[in-house]
Amino acid sequence: MDQVVIGLNLCPFAAKPRKEGRVRISLIWVDDDEALLARLKSECELLQQQTQIETSLLVLPMHLQDFWDYNQFLIWANQLLRREGFEGEFQIASFHPDYCFAGVDSDDAENLTNRAPYPILHIIREASLERALEYFPDIQSVPEKNKQRVGNLTEEEKRKLFPYLFS
Repeated sequence: MDQVVIGLNLCPFAAKPRKEGRVRISLIWVDDDEALLARLKSECELLQQQTQIETSLLVLPMHLQDFWDYNQFLIWANQLLRREGFEGEFQIASFHPDYCFAGVDSDDAENLTNRAPYPILHIIREASLERALEYFPDIQSVPEKNKQRVGNLTEEEKRKLFPYLFS
């Protein structure tokens, strides 16, 4: 997170809450979907109660290693947000070691913007996004800038920032 997301400035909103200690990162040691859905629900409830936490990342070292399975789980995760009344309050950003945007070749540098050593469910407060957008009027340009930024990385820089892709 510090080297890639903040270091490359892929997310213009990330540095401030990270510096303030308001980012919660949890390793989730479950290996089945139902347990993970329960953990996602409890994390959203925690965020509702503890407003000083800006955002939460659920890191999944044991589950959803297959990107297709991960994408299927995201459907269920978003259904949980709707069913439990979290829709409009939270949204999920997704990161995975094999992340691949639709219509993009798997080895395209653009995918690096959403790759991570492990599958991650990033729970974002929608109100925080709305406030942040007031300070970033050109937010639509961020994906293209990110694509260019990672596309301009040298092979050596990619190996340093994304070593799990080269092992």
